[in-house]
Formats: sequence, C-alpha cells, structure tokens
Amino acid sequence: MRIGNKQYWLFQLCGWGAFFCIHLFFTWSFDKMQVAEDRSLFFRRIGIFIVLGLVLTHIMRVVILRMNLLQKKLEKQIIQFILLTLVFAVIGSFINMEILQRFDLQSKNEKDLLDKKSLILVIFNNAFSLFIYYFIWNAIYFMYHYISKSQKQQMDTLQLESLVKELELKTIKAHINPHFIFNSLNSIRALVDENPERARRAITELSTILRSSMQADKSESVVLEKELDIVKDYLALENMRFEDRLRIEYRVDEATLDLPVPPMMLQTLVENAIKHGISKQIHGGVVRITSLLKNDFHELSVQNTGYLNGYANTEGFGLSSTTNRLSLLYGNKAKFEIKQATPTLVEARVLIPLGGDH
Repeated sequence: MRIGNKQYWLFQLCGWGAFFCIHLFFTWSFDKMQVAEDRSLFFRRIGIFIVLGLVLTHIMRVVILRMNLLQKKLEKQIIQFILLTLVFAVIGSFINMEILQRFDLQSKNEKDLLDKKSLILVIFNNAFSLFIYYFIWNAIYFMYHYISKSQKQQMDTLQLESLVKELELKTIKAHINPHFIFNSLNSIRALVDENPERARRAITELSTILRSSMQADKSESVVLEKELDIVKDYLALENMRFEDRLRIEYRVDEATLDLPVPPMMLQTLVENAIKHGISKQIHGGVVRITSLLKNDFHELSVQNTGYLNGYANTEGFGLSSTTNRLSLLYGNKAKFEIKQATPTLVEARVLIPLGGDH
C-alpha cells in the first residue's frame, strides 16, 4: 500500500482532526457529557470512527489511483466516485458495528435498534451517515485534483505557447539575416568593378550593419533609435548603388525614439521598398520613413515611389515576416497594412500599441 506524500497526510490529519473538534464541540454543548462514563464512551467511539475513517479513506485513495479514475472522463469519474463511496460506506458501517459490538461500546439507542431490526438493516442505516462523510471526503479529493490538473494543463499550455512563440521568432530571425546579407552583397557586387574604393567602404558599412543586427537578435525588441541606425547604414549602402535615383526622407518624432520595435522590422520594410519600388523605377524615387504617435499607437510607415498594380504581395518573406512577428509579439493589438497611398506612392504602415504587452 503506497503511503503517499506528506501533503496528503497533512490534509488527512487536519480534516479528521477538524471533524473531531466539531463533533466534540456539539456533543459537549448539547449533551454536556457530565458523567465520566459518557465521556469515556464518547472518546473511544470517536477514536474508533476516526481511525477507521483514516484507514478506509486511504484505501479508497489507493483504489482510485489503481483504477486510474482521475484520468477518465468527467461523467465516468462522478459515477464511479459515487459507487466507490457507497461501497466503502457499507464496509465502514459493517466494520464499525462489529467493533462496537465486540467491545460493548454501543449506545442504548443502538442496542434498542438492534433488538427491533436485523443487523443488516442497522448496517445499511448507519451506512447512510458514513456515505455523507465519505462523499464529502471524495468530493474534496476530487475537486483538489481537478483544480490541480486544470492549473497544470494551463501552465503546460502557456509554456508550450511560449516555446512555440520563441521558436517561431528565432526561425524568423534566422531567415532575416541571410535574406538581408544576400541583398547587401548584391549591392556591393555592383560596386566592385565600378568603384573599388566605394566597394571597400560599402563592406565596412555592411560589417557595421551585421554587428548591429546580431545584437538585435538577442532580444524581442529594440528601441527605435537603434533600429534607425541600422536603416541609415543600409540606405547609405543602397545609396551608393542608386546614387541620384534614390532620395531619402525622415519624418521622425523624437518622442518615439525610445519606443520598442521588433528588431529588423523597419529595415525589412525599407528593403522591400527598395527592391519592389525604387529598383523598378527608371528615374528612381523617394523612400520616406515616418514615425509618430497616433492615439494609443506608435505609427511607423515607409513610403516609396511605386505602384501596387491593385494588390500587395503579402506572401513575400519581407511582408509575411512582419505580419508574423507582430502577431507573435502583440497578438491582434498590432496592425499592418500595405496600400497605394497616392497615385505614385506605396505605403507600408505598422501600428504598435503603446506599452504593448506581449
């Protein structure tokens, strides 16, 4: 028979101890127990009852665990708990009656009742009282494990969601850097033959960007000011390739510089604007970066000269990674959209909730 853990036995002793105190209080209050014989009879009877209760409820617990009852469906649990309680109530009533008879500890009323009715009827009559006590014990045991199981499932679910979220973020970040490096190396490659000196400076710019991006990967968010430093290095690199075809404008509210943003997100949007907008325009165009506070949101937008042709390619890695990261970090609180803002300007706009809880 498995003894069980300390917490279980603590609950057992406290529960049956409370039963003894309550029973003693009411017996003393109404019966007074003025006669020494009555007091002796009371303590011996209640002692037997409590010891029997401890033993039978513990055996009942062993049966519950052996039957794996707590793992079954709720409907089956309730039915089997009631049947188990009934069986142990009858067993307890029989054993209690046998002990009281053997040691002559029956009260006058019980002796009179035995004279009038058969032993079986008396046992079943007393089993009703025991059923109530054991049912309360089982109800408490059942509720304790039901609540504990629910809490554990909630904790497991939260831990699993957290792990999945962390893995998804790491997967996205693992794709961001190779994607970014590939495009940057293409830019440098275009400068190698045309202007080696500029190419060397471009490599220095790229190393600065990579150093910044590696530091950014260590956290889920960075302040906008650091993100802008990466963007400026990237645009400086791209400006060497596009020269006069690329014009850059910044409209940044200083109050937003300390606000957190997902790392590499703004750079990804700017890269998307260069790749799908400026590079396809014969005369180039403008990339305008805006950061401001709007209602309860931090609004970030990247505008570029170009056309959507009626739709946005949200399946591309740049835009899909932005959508995925915002969803993982802010749920449905953050918003992202790409649209034709004016006849000649495409806008990618992100709304991040201020003080946004992850």
